[in-house]
Amino acid sequence: MSRGRLPSVAALQAFESAARHGSFSRAATELNLTQGAVSRQIRQVEDLTGVMLFERVRQRVVLTDAGRLYFSDVTRLLHDLTEATHRVSAFAGGAGTLNLAVLPTFATRWLMPRMPDFLAAHPDVTVNFTVRLTPFDLGAEPFDAVIHFGAPTWPGAICEPLMREEMVPVVGAGFRARHGIERPADLARATLMHQSTRPTAWGDWFEKAGLDAAAARRGPRFEQFSMIAQAAVAGLGVALVPRFLVEEELKSGRLEILFDLPLSTDKAYFIVYHEQRAGSSLVRGFTRWIRTAAGTL
Repeated sequence: MSRGRLPSVAALQAFESAARHGSFSRAATELNLTQGAVSRQIRQVEDLTGVMLFERVRQRVVLTDAGRLYFSDVTRLLHDLTEATHRVSAFAGGAGTLNLAVLPTFATRWLMPRMPDFLAAHPDVTVNFTVRLTPFDLGAEPFDAVIHFGAPTWPGAICEPLMREEMVPVVGAGFRARHGIERPADLARATLMHQSTRPTAWGDWFEKAGLDAAAARRGPRFEQFSMIAQAAVAGLGVALVPRFLVEEELKSGRLEILFDLPLSTDKAYFIVYHEQRAGSSLVRGFTRWIRTAAGTL
């Protein structure tokens, strides 16, 4: 299908709205059009594609199988078009925009408290944050850079180190006394809280402490470090967390380190960007700033 035979954006918006509401009249109200105008727009799409997208069932319009497939694709395309428009609008007046994919706890606990320094030095820059928990195709996503934890291997990308992870066992105020924990072996009878992306961490810590790792397998699991840190503050158990992610709680006394026996792994945090973005002054500037803040530059 040539570009001249593609549906207009207005027609796609009419189709998406009608499909989402299951009603031409509701779509008309949402788009500030007449119901007849919505019908004509959808008929244009059906004529161009050569398939029926809706069928009438009682007083509603229902997507056909082809319509459901098209709805999924059109919804994504309209979302991408909206995001692209917002991104390019950020360049108005000479401003730049930086789109970052971040790890949620790293972003809230470490990055956000330091962002005012970057923004003060770059007042014309808009920084957008999106959470990504697992690796993805950096060339297919609209991100300038990514905060990544793991190994420095990402196809088609440059990985620059930020910091290694040093995990320490922490508990809330008064937990040590209430449970009579005086030495590492006492943790064998405590509630150990596990972070789901570090499933072997407690076992590794037990081995480092010269204890039986089998005793470290039990206990509840949490998806994010922010959750497990708050659970420790609430006295639900012992958490093994990266020291730099609980700096505030340690300073305030809401958490304390049980034993100064840190666990280091062979993984680390990295700032990652696609090879094609290596020439961007904004990406280079942010990379230089965040590595300086992390003490690795």
